[in-house]
Formats: sequence, structure tokens, C-alpha cells
Amino acid sequence: MSQFWSALKRSRKSVMVAATLLALTSLLFTVPGTLHADNGRDGDNEHDRGDGHGKNKDYPYGVNQRSNRPYAIGLWGDLPYSASQAAVIPNLIADMNSQDLAFTAHDGDLRQGSGSPDCFDGSIYTRGAGYFASLYAPAIFTTGDNDWTDCDRKSLGTDGVNSLQALDHERALFFSTPYTLGQSKFLQEVQATPLCKGFDSANGNSGPSSDVTLTQTATYTNVACVENRRWIVGRVMYAVLNIQGSCNNLCDDYPDPVEYAARNAADIAWMQGTFQTATEQDCVAVMFLTQADPGWDDTDATRAPTRNANTLVEDDAQKTTDGFHDFLVALRAQVIAFDKPVAYVHGDSHYFRVDKPLLDSTGKRLTNFTRVETFGDHQPTLGDVNWLKVNVDPSSREVFSYQQQIVNRDPVLLP
Repeated sequence: MSQFWSALKRSRKSVMVAATLLALTSLLFTVPGTLHADNGRDGDNEHDRGDGHGKNKDYPYGVNQRSNRPYAIGLWGDLPYSASQAAVIPNLIADMNSQDLAFTAHDGDLRQGSGSPDCFDGSIYTRGAGYFASLYAPAIFTTGDNDWTDCDRKSLGTDGVNSLQALDHERALFFSTPYTLGQSKFLQEVQATPLCKGFDSANGNSGPSSDVTLTQTATYTNVACVENRRWIVGRVMYAVLNIQGSCNNLCDDYPDPVEYAARNAADIAWMQGTFQTATEQDCVAVMFLTQADPGWDDTDATRAPTRNANTLVEDDAQKTTDGFHDFLVALRAQVIAFDKPVAYVHGDSHYFRVDKPLLDSTGKRLTNFTRVETFGDHQPTLGDVNWLKVNVDPSSREVFSYQQQIVNRDPVLLP
């Protein structure tokens, strides 16, 4: 075992206890004052002030949370997947830094699914931390399957890592405080309950004779899902959900149904609570940030799981390990009840698009729901090392509009 993972194992419990306490006490923290200037109005109207109301009155979720002033955010993810892509990430970051953004968000996968660099020596995490630290605006991150659920692939041999240990490390590195990453920071609400699972001990299911259909974890710890967060900027509620490709950790090598069950329950509760808080705070829209493309219907078999759009039941060859159905059914009910714009941002299937794939149980399209998939993929060319600018106008009918930011063009495609 490398020194990196030996050190992680020794420090994991103390770090996760600290992270859990931070999650439980996040309401006591104060955001730096520079992020809580008012919106230039006199504050006589409650919608002109940068505060919440009701039970959330004293909680500073984000920046100018009650303001109708338009602003922009930056979305990116599934990057980098190769050395050539990593070489031009600084161009992407410089372009985001050149624009006035309320925050940026990376929707998971700091590496490709196989090959080098892998999870073992920790370099992908420190490299990712460097990216976020170089962003001027507050930086948001959600974990990706290549960052943890795929770290235990048998093909990695001795460089394979217990996937739950990899997630524990990400929680300690990226989510140890209730603040965002980035050079500017604001406070986020951190999920405290229900609890997720952390690694406690291995079961010896490793090596050439291991059974890839069984987990590698013998015992678990109960930990806060500190990677799940939410915040409000300009009357729009945002939330991060730890939902992963590779069947949400129910398939591929060494699936872990115990870990999945706890996290899935937490994700559903956090999603439902996000809509409840958005309603209480008179938010005009909700945006979720997650990694997995869960598949929405039967039209996208080359890129995602297929499922019956009415029932949301997966109907492809991997239907017995569907890690998304229960969440999608719960999400759809909330989208219908909320009846305001909902954006669902993800990466995973490597195809930039903005569309409306969610139907109700009768086959009617839910026009208030928009799926947004960011740029980023495993291709050796540079054409997808780009980001998406989302213009947010809380006073507009649709709230969100989308503007591609092409900063790294593939030389092969130039005239």
C-alpha cells in the first residue's frame, strides 16, 4: 500500500468526525462580508435584502439570495481525461476567471475511467484541488464515478483502491468545511442526515482470485454525506447530489449495495428537502448538480441506460442493477409539484446537450424540467475542453439561459 493510502487510513476517522461536526454546526458560521454586500437597493422590501426568512432567516446561504439581479455561473466536468486535455485546462480556467461569475461547478470525474493516472497515488485529487484553488469565483465540486466507484476496478491490479476509501478521501480533501472551494468562498448548507457509509475494514476480497461481484468492504462507519450541499444565489436554489455513473455503485467490479442504499436514501431526502426549502424561501427555480446520466427514456442507448419514460423503469441489459429508478420517481414528483423551472446538470455520458427528456407517467413532457449535460469526454482531441456559461435572471420567465464557451478548439476541425 502506498504512503498516500496508508496515511489516509490512519487519519480517515478523525477527519470524518471533524467533517461531520462541521456539517452539523454549519449554521453557526458566518460568510465573509465581501460576499454579502447588498444588491444596491434600500432593503425596505424583503426581496431586496440578502437574507432568508422563517426558520432560515439567520442562515446566509450564498450571495444576494433575495435579489432579482441577473448573474452568471460556469459549469464544467468530465475533465481531464487525457494528458493532452490536462495541458489545456489552464486555458479553460483562465477563460472562466476572465468573466464575472457568481460561482463555478465541476460535475465530477477528475480522470478517465481507466489507465494512468489512477486513484492510487492521489495525484488526481491534488491536481483537481489545484484547479479549484486557481478559480477566482467560488468553486463547487461533486464527485464522479471515475474518482471513486471505479477506483477498485480489477483491471487496475495492485493500483486498485477500495472505492469507499477513495470516497472517504474525497470527503476529507474537498468537503472538510462547509464553505465552497475557490479563491472566493461562501457558506453552504451541508447535509447532516440521513447518514451515508464510510469505510471501516476490508474483507480480503482482493487479488487475482477475488470475486468482482461482491464488495471489498467488511464493515462500515456511519458518516455525514458532507458532499451533498445546497445554497441560494439570487432567489435560485442550487444543490449537489452524490449520484454516480456505473449504475450508482450497483454494478461494474465490486458493487456495494450497502453503500448505495444509504447514499440513495440520503440523496432522495436531500433532493426533497431542497424543493421544500426552495418553496419556503420563495425561490423562482432550482438547479441540481450531479455526475451520473441516469437515462431518461429509450432514445439514448449509445450513451446512457434506457428506461420506460412513463414508469422510469430501466429496460436494458443492466436493468437488474438500476441504481436510479427510485430517485428519478421521487424527483419527478417534486418537479411536478414545484411547477417552476428545474435544471438538472450532469456529465458522465460525454455529450453536450440541453434538452427536456423527462415525461410524467402519462407520457406528457414536463416542460419546466431541463437536463443540462456539460462538455468533457475521453477523446484525445481538445474539442471538448470547454465550459458552459449559464445566465441566470431571477425575474425572467425561464430563469436559466445557456451560452457555450468554446475556448479550446480541436485544430483538426479548424478550416
